[in-house]
Amino acid sequence: MWRFLLPVMVFLAIAGFLYAGLDLNPQLIPSPLINKPAPDFDLPTVNDPARRISRKQLLGQEYLLNVWASWCVACREEHNVITAIAQSGEIPVYGLNYKDTRKNATRWLAQFGDPYVASAHDLDGRTGIDFGVYGAPETFLVDAAGNIRYKFIGVLTPEVIEDEIWPLVATLRSTPAAKAEKPAADKPRAEKPVVEEQDPAE
Repeated sequence: MWRFLLPVMVFLAIAGFLYAGLDLNPQLIPSPLINKPAPDFDLPTVNDPARRISRKQLLGQEYLLNVWASWCVACREEHNVITAIAQSGEIPVYGLNYKDTRKNATRWLAQFGDPYVASAHDLDGRTGIDFGVYGAPETFLVDAAGNIRYKFIGVLTPEVIEDEIWPLVATLRSTPAAKAEKPAADKPRAEKPVVEEQDPAE
């Protein structure tokens, strides 16, 4: 009898784990790269294939790395928030164009606006894989030493920026190590900028 019941019990157990997994929030999935050096990369930029961008070039500053693609519907939803962050001047925003063609990526930026200091063109997705990217959009906060300090999966919102990212940026800039790496004149702002969603029609 057990010979017949055992396969059924195994099946039910597996089904139960799969069902429970449906309720998991992907935004809460921890990244093994938090507080570890960001993966090394050296990629051409989207707008100019002759120009390259690398992890080494970005050392010495905190920055956001936003994973995006022209095929990503959610990236369009997030774009106004990314633009507002870039316009605030509080922190530079770099893009990682993930598994996208250069033609489609440049057309998308021309249509919706380019908020990035530069976007690395990750055509085959290998750099994204190194970062543990599940898809687009995703956003990483990298400190001045090149370590990943925060990862957000999905569409960034003004609430996430205000409640999570700005406080963490302020904390990073208040540490002795950060002060030593930056010029004395480069200090965090007394007030954190308010990120508001913009009307797409504007």
